[in-house]
Amino acid sequence: MTDGRITFHPLSFVPEGADVVVGRGDTGTYAVLPHDGAELLRRLIGGSTAAEAATWYERNFGEAVDVDDFLGSLADLGFVTSPGSAVIGAVAAPRFQWLGRALFSAPAWIVYAAVVALALIELAGRPDLRPAASHVYFTASLVTVQVVLLFGTIPLSFLHEAYHVLAGQRLGLHSRLGISNRYNFVVFETKNNGLLSVRRGQRYLPFVAGMLIDVVLASALTLAAAPLVGGGAAAAYTGRLCLALSFSIVARLAWQLLLHLRTDLYYVLSTALNCYDLHDASRSILANRFRRLAGRTAGLVDETQWTDRDRRVGSWYGWFIALGFAGTVVLAVVFTGPIAVTYAVRAFQGVLAGTGTWHFWDSLISLAILAVQFLLPAVLAWRKRRHNRARQPRLRAS
Repeated sequence: MTDGRITFHPLSFVPEGADVVVGRGDTGTYAVLPHDGAELLRRLIGGSTAAEAATWYERNFGEAVDVDDFLGSLADLGFVTSPGSAVIGAVAAPRFQWLGRALFSAPAWIVYAAVVALALIELAGRPDLRPAASHVYFTASLVTVQVVLLFGTIPLSFLHEAYHVLAGQRLGLHSRLGISNRYNFVVFETKNNGLLSVRRGQRYLPFVAGMLIDVVLASALTLAAAPLVGGGAAAAYTGRLCLALSFSIVARLAWQLLLHLRTDLYYVLSTALNCYDLHDASRSILANRFRRLAGRTAGLVDETQWTDRDRRVGSWYGWFIALGFAGTVVLAVVFTGPIAVTYAVRAFQGVLAGTGTWHFWDSLISLAILAVQFLLPAVLAWRKRRHNRARQPRLRAS
């Protein structure tokens, strides 16, 4: 058995029913331990040697424990400090914690509520302002629609993710916002792993903060469009642009309902159900059922890798994943379908208008942009595969 005292990195302990979530906020590594396991870890952190902790455990819980095996698992998680390594000390407060607290303060909530309420009042009496796929085409130029919506939605997406980050930093968590790409589109990604180091009730706001600002922004754009759409040419154009951006936000909110895509609402539901890896657990359990029905028991996934709670909930939640694919089709028909049909009709009419018209060149350039958007990801993927193959060592026959 290991001799001497073991040192650990700073760990958080969050009770979750009969279990305790233990983890490192600086690395985002967490483990779900039973109550007795968490108490054993606390004993080791308090300075007990492995032998002392084993004796204490057997005396208090009436059974022996393999402390060395327990420590090995903790070391794999990065909880145990390695010889000669420094223990992480106190971490400074997040840089924008003050901003997060301001944006989720009582005065801010009053402003958010007022904007949404005024927008709802406006929508009740103005059917022309209500979200509709036709709002996407705020101008006759297809190129203008593509370019404006492409670059106009980038700051809106940034604000969505920034609110996730700031809601986490408000709690003192070092949430981060990164920039990546999905195919050939710029996307923003939030890293909020530290949420498991706070109580369950504190996690909901960081999960829904992005949707909160989406609702506020869509409401603000609707209010901005209200006095403009019936005005002069320039004012009406600006109003239609606001409605187009508002519709893009509403469409993004609708996709949050597709829980199988691990949307913000999925994390809210998973937290409410006290689960930690509900998606993978339920998907594997559902797949195992189909494999058993087909008699393919050799390919079954080991379900014991998830907590008892994840398995219990996953036994029925898996059907939500199946329904989610049907929901994807429905939303595609409701949102994407009308937009695609309108685009095809306008582009076809523009091409038929002849080379002497601006409609022709507008449609041709628009189709070229669309082709690049579809072809560029395929070309980049092909180049990446070829590059990876070129780097692989070749075997030579002797």
